[in-house]
Amino acid sequence: MRDHFAAAIIAECNKPDHFFLTGDLGFMALEGVRDAFGSRFINIGVAEQNMIGVAAGLAREGNTVFAYSIAPFCYARPFEQIRNDICLSGLPVCVVGNGGGYGYGHMGPTHHALEDCAAMASLGMAVYAPAFNEDLAPLLGAISGPSYLRLGLDARPTDTAVATYRPWRQVLEGERGALLALGPLAGVAWDALRELDAGVRPAVWAVTEPSFTSLPAEVCGQLASGPLYVVEEHVREGGLGMCAALALVQQQVPTRRFVHRYALRYPSGRFGSQAFHRRQSGLDANSIRSMVLDCTE
Repeated sequence: MRDHFAAAIIAECNKPDHFFLTGDLGFMALEGVRDAFGSRFINIGVAEQNMIGVAAGLAREGNTVFAYSIAPFCYARPFEQIRNDICLSGLPVCVVGNGGGYGYGHMGPTHHALEDCAAMASLGMAVYAPAFNEDLAPLLGAISGPSYLRLGLDARPTDTAVATYRPWRQVLEGERGALLALGPLAGVAWDALRELDAGVRPAVWAVTEPSFTSLPAEVCGQLASGPLYVVEEHVREGGLGMCAALALVQQQVPTRRFVHRYALRYPSGRFGSQAFHRRQSGLDANSIRSMVLDCTE
């Protein structure tokens, strides 16, 4: 998704009042952005707190700024600067975190972003977790205030097309409830369930804006026939599952069962690839398929 992000930045955001900052990252990926933006591309170095301060200063002068780094480096390390310099003033700065969830796998927990959506949403930032490469252009073109963009890996089945971007999109039909997947896990769930008969699988929804106050009417209608499943590569606290559960209560939507799969952090005490950690948390394709089949028995 990083290469598609770079292409979308150049196409949608190469404007005189748009700046791009990086924390000394982007080798073999951001060279095109550097060349297109020229002096408006600034390598801040390994100084993320300073990067946020510079971004805020540029935004105060009427510019829109993208501040890019590995996800935990751009949201956790400069948390205070994001809160005080960007959010309290409502500045048009988009913090871009590459490798959301367990994306940087083998590099270990210091490089994982498991609570990022909750942390940024708690500050009032708009949170975007694109599910597919095509989501990037419309998202980038619409950014106008404090925002957090969580980049991952487009995992949809090969030779498939996705609908025009919306915060909620059904990517697979099903007749037994609904499954909400945060960002790229929509592709994993889509691939996991597409070979099952529609009569035993839920409809799969890609959710790219995890902070919401109400469930779409179509999702509510689907819950009359089966459970609500939520899968997210994010901790339980403050993520998609909690938003969905609150919406169910507030909208008084009856549901037969609520099944939530989320990042369990490190249950074995061991660290490995993104695939390893997804398996540990029951977020890989086989686990998602088994979860659905177990609920049909």
